[in-house]
Amino acid sequence: PFIRFLPCDSNLLKKPFLTPLFIISNGTHRFLEQYIYNRELYVQFDSNSAAGVFVAVSELGLLTAKNWNIQKEFLALRRSAVDTVCKHNFELDEGFTLQRRVQPHVTVSPSKKGHLRHHNLLVCHVSDFYPGHIQVRWFLNGQEETAGILSTNPIHNGDWTFQILVMLEMTPQQGDVYTCQVEHPSLDGPVTVEWKAQSDSARSKMLAGVGGFVLGLMAIGVSFILRFRSQRGKKLLESGGISAPFFLLGMEFISLQHKFGSIQ
Repeated sequence: PFIRFLPCDSNLLKKPFLTPLFIISNGTHRFLEQYIYNRELYVQFDSNSAAGVFVAVSELGLLTAKNWNIQKEFLALRRSAVDTVCKHNFELDEGFTLQRRVQPHVTVSPSKKGHLRHHNLLVCHVSDFYPGHIQVRWFLNGQEETAGILSTNPIHNGDWTFQILVMLEMTPQQGDVYTCQVEHPSLDGPVTVEWKAQSDSARSKMLAGVGGFVLGLMAIGVSFILRFRSQRGKKLLESGGISAPFFLLGMEFISLQHKFGSIQ
């Protein structure tokens, strides 16, 4: 496990930037300070190195390492960083980094609209999870699939969460049930999302049925609202002790008062 800090806002493509890492393993701390330019690591200081100096990782870092290694105070700060910086900062940030857990969001969909018995890719998109370690497996009708699986590495979202795409090559048959199963430290147990293979006609019938059901609910809702308003208006008239015509006449009189002024 490690804690990673990016103390300066930099363009990864052109500007150099610093990444000091405070690492703990088996009760020991380690300070690793790296400098990167154009996505390339060029010089670093590692407290685990016996030399205790900056080391050029690429040709770009040769002059930088040489200049920093002759600055005694600058070098002494790095050599003491494990005791003066790492142990203190690790305790402060351990709760946010090593103990932080964010549950993943899982969706399953084909890569393109296709027909039964035609080759396609089924994509399991797992997003917004932390930490980055995750296990994603595919099942077809309850049996685990191990062939024809393509996967990206966990992708940094830039907000302390990750996402990953795990794709399964398939030739769906009518009634097939594909399941994406996700296991992650933030979950009490595996999360599964199913995708069922259906013909175009079956899908159309299902959508038509869902549409009819929704319209029916809307009609019932409108009918209920109209009935409720009608009953409420009737109760108001009855509680006032006047009939509907006299009530309307009174409302008209009030309207005339507002228009021409009060009657003396």
